[in-house]
Amino acid sequence: MSASHAHAHGHGHSHGHGAEGPSTVSQNKEYFDKEAADYDKKHGETQNKLIGEIRSRLGFIGVQRVEEGGAREKKGAEEGPGNGRTVRVLDYACGTGLVSRALAPYATQCVGIDLSESMVATYNRQAENQGLEPSMMRAYQGNLCDPQDEDPAAFASPEFTEFDVAAVGLGFHHFDDPALAARRLAARLRPGGVLVILDFLPHAKPDASHPASSTITHHGFSEQHIRGIFEQAGVGKDFALDELETEFHFTKPDGFEMHRRIFIARGTRA
Repeated sequence: MSASHAHAHGHGHSHGHGAEGPSTVSQNKEYFDKEAADYDKKHGETQNKLIGEIRSRLGFIGVQRVEEGGAREKKGAEEGPGNGRTVRVLDYACGTGLVSRALAPYATQCVGIDLSESMVATYNRQAENQGLEPSMMRAYQGNLCDPQDEDPAAFASPEFTEFDVAAVGLGFHHFDDPALAARRLAARLRPGGVLVILDFLPHAKPDASHPASSTITHHGFSEQHIRGIFEQAGVGKDFALDELETEFHFTKPDGFEMHRRIFIARGTRA
């Protein structure tokens, strides 16, 4: 989900997530359904920092800054994201919408997908409260990463393809198969579109007392690991990874502090 979350587990995410085998799916869904109501209240400070970090890297990502209202009002050119054309963002494992909120000022449309119905409801309520039409920002409950369902019927229409940017904000470490998720998201990009992953660098495994321990399948990702995932998914062109200044801090009940270093990676679909 998004950098917005620092689940109760020590992260900053915003997701309910988007992946995979039945056990992981049900555990993620149950956990994030419970978290949705208070998620932004708990993790607002971290979310705001992450939004700032994402916006400071628009050039790195490949979304160009536009004049106020520019991306939303201009159509048609064939250049890169934000350069006088529509800019469509897929925010997968969107949670309450961290990535969508970060990129919305530079996009014509943000589409969120999450396993958690409660996270989706929170995302959509916030969009409505900002006066955004569903055509500009809307989330849907679903799973793009079921190994047995390569092209889910609910997301088979053209509105769920040909995105300029597909992003996962702090959700990758909850996925059974991040490489499968990258392939599925890359397939929904237009040629020249960009896959963006925001997640943790390698870290120690949290103990079983961590509230979200049962939903965590990966304990961070090295640059080499992420590069390989991007290349295998067909989005290795212009791959780059940058470590953020913002860290995730989580204090356990026994007073022990955990720190998570966060990276943002990007690659272009050839």
